[in-house]
Amino acid sequence: MEKDPTPSSGDSASPEVIALARVVARLRAEVADLEGLGASAAVLERATGVLMALDGLSAEAAHEALVQGAVRGDRTLLEECWITLGSVRSRPDPQPRAESRATDPTGVGPLPPAERDNAAPHLLLAGLAVSLAGARSAGDTAEILHEALRAPLGVDGVMIYRLDGAGKLRLLGHAGIDAALAAQWRDVPPLAGVAALEVIGSGEPLWLTDPERDAARYQLIGPPERWPARAWIPVPGGRPVTTAIGFFRAAPVPFDDADQELLRQAVQLCGGSLRVFERRDADPAQDEVAAVQTVFDTLPGAAVLLSPLRSPAGEVEDYLIEAAAPESTDVAGRRGKELVGRRVLESYPTVAGTALWQGYSDALATGVTYDGEPFPYREVVAGVPETSVYSVRATRLAGRLVVSWVRHDIGAREARRLATMQRLGNLGWADWNLTTDTIDWSEQLYAIFDRAPERGPMRMEELPEHVVPEDRPALAAAVRRLLGDGSPIDQPFRIGTEDGVRHLRIVAEAEVDAYGAPVEVHGFFQDLSAQRGAELALRESERSVLIQEGVLQAERAIAARLQHALLPIPEQSIDLVGLRVDIAYAPSDTGVNVGGDWYSAIELPDKGALFVVGDVAGHGLDAVGTMAQLRFTAKGMIITGSSLPDAMRRLNSLLLHTAADPSSATTATMVMARYRPADRLLTWARAGHLPPLLVRGGVARFLPLPEGNLLGASFDSAYAEETLRLEPGDHLLLYTDGLIEVPGEYMDRGLDRLAEAAARAMGGDSPEPLAQLLAALQPVGRDDVCVMDIHVPED
Repeated sequence: MEKDPTPSSGDSASPEVIALARVVARLRAEVADLEGLGASAAVLERATGVLMALDGLSAEAAHEALVQGAVRGDRTLLEECWITLGSVRSRPDPQPRAESRATDPTGVGPLPPAERDNAAPHLLLAGLAVSLAGARSAGDTAEILHEALRAPLGVDGVMIYRLDGAGKLRLLGHAGIDAALAAQWRDVPPLAGVAALEVIGSGEPLWLTDPERDAARYQLIGPPERWPARAWIPVPGGRPVTTAIGFFRAAPVPFDDADQELLRQAVQLCGGSLRVFERRDADPAQDEVAAVQTVFDTLPGAAVLLSPLRSPAGEVEDYLIEAAAPESTDVAGRRGKELVGRRVLESYPTVAGTALWQGYSDALATGVTYDGEPFPYREVVAGVPETSVYSVRATRLAGRLVVSWVRHDIGAREARRLATMQRLGNLGWADWNLTTDTIDWSEQLYAIFDRAPERGPMRMEELPEHVVPEDRPALAAAVRRLLGDGSPIDQPFRIGTEDGVRHLRIVAEAEVDAYGAPVEVHGFFQDLSAQRGAELALRESERSVLIQEGVLQAERAIAARLQHALLPIPEQSIDLVGLRVDIAYAPSDTGVNVGGDWYSAIELPDKGALFVVGDVAGHGLDAVGTMAQLRFTAKGMIITGSSLPDAMRRLNSLLLHTAADPSSATTATMVMARYRPADRLLTWARAGHLPPLLVRGGVARFLPLPEGNLLGASFDSAYAEETLRLEPGDHLLLYTDGLIEVPGEYMDRGLDRLAEAAARAMGGDSPEPLAQLLAALQPVGRDDVCVMDIHVPED
């Protein structure tokens, strides 16, 4: 014999332990009953699916065949279902594709998605019936419907609603609907224009195909254009109908006759499992509860309706909360309807065996109202212990209990929250009763005014003594308006304290009597010193930035004028000792600085030519000055007969010696070339500069790099030169790094890009090859760019 899991009356267990043990035993029994119901429904749905697949019946006809078979054989419907499932292997297989049944031993499992579009409706419904047999909730049912009908019918969303005893719709399950929208439509009051409510009332399906027209008549779920086609179908089998299922299609195609019939059959298949779920959640006295809830909805304060749950012996084992007033709140913060459906001992187990629990029993048995003394109740909420003090009153009502309570710690808790808010916001409130001449301050206000609490609140006439003289007139005028005609005020002012000046704000309003005279003033003060300090610091920073920007703009203008004077850019090609020379210069268009890129192209006394391109590190006037120094010194040394390496060494020494500290001398790169037209011989040297690019016969190649460190880097720098014989049609490019440099990119990629662009621009017949090259590279905006194109004309 199985042993009763609850302790017997002869056990030594305490009453609260016995009560909790009974709750556990009852919950176990309920789980077993629900499992039995679910299993029966699963067998019925599976047998229905077998007949639909094997005989091509509709869901309704298959169910009727099972019922008739049970009547003819004098068997129960469940026995008939088992007989049908047991004989399935002896039936001929109407579907030659064996793989479509591999998912289920009965041979009628859901078809693969790739085959559902072309499957017969009865096969689709058969697979749906088998899947529904495994549903354990209305939410599972919605998911199964959505998965089965999404591909063949384009169903993008499913919602299942049930009408409760109070006339409201409750969302039982959904699929394909986002959580936020489902939460918004979880509980629907009995309003006009609700499609699901209309379908439940009429018992007829509703097909919505025109979003604009439907939106004018019904309160549509979600935007009308989101689901142009919608269907609401009542679930048959119950009297009256209490459940409806909605199907939503995103495609702007109405459900045709075949779709409508398939949806009706699918909904009919859901009837068995949904009825099981409804019996599981059934409320035998819903009308009475609804009437009490209607009264509760109009009541202030906390009140709930408790229905006793009795053992087979008639003893009260627990209480079910069936209705709750909107202001009812428990220690965990659950409010109003969130309490409905909860059992007392399951939700508040420490109540068992207390005076409150005995008071409930006495009130229910005798009808004498129970008024309990205040008692503490402790519960762990989210891992944090919460203790509250309650006074409870319980009154019997038609076999139930109406329980109301007062929570005594709410005021203290709200006071703590208010104090925390005032401290964090650095504000405090004040009340002035002008009739009795009394003042009340909050604790934070003493801290704001730097006033000891034992001195009490400050009288109104004392306030000007603490206000700085500059702010007294404006504050006095505002107070006069407040006390004169009751006009509210919002006035900033400053006060002096031992810690310095504080920036405060007062916001106040007056209550007036029947004659319009102020009798009370309520307001708050806020310390804005930190905010004001930040504003002043920001304003000072903005002013400094504007000043600095003005200085930089002025420096840029001066540097730009100086650069233009020292480095004029020719507007057309230069003919120099038989060569055609094109110059391009593009300053950076970012920032306010002018760079130190420069060039020089002059004829020498020996009828040769000198070509120089350089780049001074840095920007601004210093860079322009160094550029001018190098430009004129280089020309002078070459004109007086210095070789290119010797000129480079001297320029390097010049930068090092003119710097106040050689370790911080200005640096520069440079490429210098000397051309002799008699034999078209070019001699060139470099100081840390990028290699010249030669374009010959449509092919671009970089010249070899002779030794040469950048100028101003070291006294030990050595320089060498290379020679090159130019040929007719050659283009030689001297340039600065702004032409190829891209932030975050390796220099080699920029050089390769330059070679490709130069081969295209200078290897063809373009009349302006340099302009074409610049258009291809688009270097403007990154850094200063200086390019010199030395071209040997064809003979």
